[in-house]
Amino acid sequence: MKKIGFLSFGHWSNHPSYQTRTAADTLLQSIDLAVAAEAIGLDGAYFRVHHFARQLASPFSLLSAIGAKTSKIEIGTGVIDMRYENPMYMVEDAGAADLISGGRLQLGISRGSPEQVIEGWRYFGYAPSAGKTDADMGRQKALDFLDKLKGTGFAQPNPYPMFPNPPGLLRLEPHSPGLRERIWWGAASNATAVWAAENGMNLQSSTLKFDENGKPFHIQQAEQIRLYKEAWKKAGHQREPRVSVSRSIFALVTDQDRLYFGQQGKGADSFGYIEADKRAVFGKSYAAEPDQLIKELAQDEAIREADTLLLTIPNTLGVDYNVHVLSAILKHIAPALGWK
Repeated sequence: MKKIGFLSFGHWSNHPSYQTRTAADTLLQSIDLAVAAEAIGLDGAYFRVHHFARQLASPFSLLSAIGAKTSKIEIGTGVIDMRYENPMYMVEDAGAADLISGGRLQLGISRGSPEQVIEGWRYFGYAPSAGKTDADMGRQKALDFLDKLKGTGFAQPNPYPMFPNPPGLLRLEPHSPGLRERIWWGAASNATAVWAAENGMNLQSSTLKFDENGKPFHIQQAEQIRLYKEAWKKAGHQREPRVSVSRSIFALVTDQDRLYFGQQGKGADSFGYIEADKRAVFGKSYAAEPDQLIKELAQDEAIREADTLLLTIPNTLGVDYNVHVLSAILKHIAPALGWK
């Protein structure tokens, strides 16, 4: 395990037990948490993107703000639903955020998951072309995004421009060299993990995936990662890929930890449907005293296959408590996983 980061869904609600009562609370606390996470030595600050929900949505303003207030920590998403995106505008936003951060952006994208509203991408002005599905649309937008990130000119310049142009076809600006190599694909199936490898993207695999053989979650996820690595090697890419997995992990070191999460460690994998025709397997949460937690995590095959672990956090409990949660993992658990 080379890197450990956090993944925040960015929830807020006017609930008496929440530290994030408003969108402003969540946004400002997300910045503060990233700054604090860098200070304790965490490697990454990642944020989920959901539309039509009281959760983080448009990520680039937040990522830019974090990039301006930090200097080392990786900042990213897990994941942006490409069905909602304009790839051209996204290239500009991503390029700006990456330059502000000094090249620390790790951008997770995907074709998307079920959202809060029916076909929400239609409200953003997008629809699949004839004979295509919304998943096809999301993947095609991803390919368009990747292509334009290369920085190759493609647009015919105006012969009478407002400002002088460089010679040749024009590219989108600002261009951030190297960002194309730091795009991740969130894959819920083995087939899309292979597709990600073929197209030169890193792999993000979350706490759920489509159930493809009835095996325990961590075994199915490890199989997915191995298929991805085989496809990457077969594709002949010159760099080493990165793979992240997400987990809910809580080291129970205080009475408050035990109160909040003591029962979660008694759970198990579950199976259900996130789409009407697709059965999924959901990974269990880990919550135990440090010695027991280390033993349980040692049996997780997918964590062994990945180089990056993203810890899902209870952002509604506030910055201080989440710093405690992350610090406990770094102190008591991370060395046993091979971190640093």
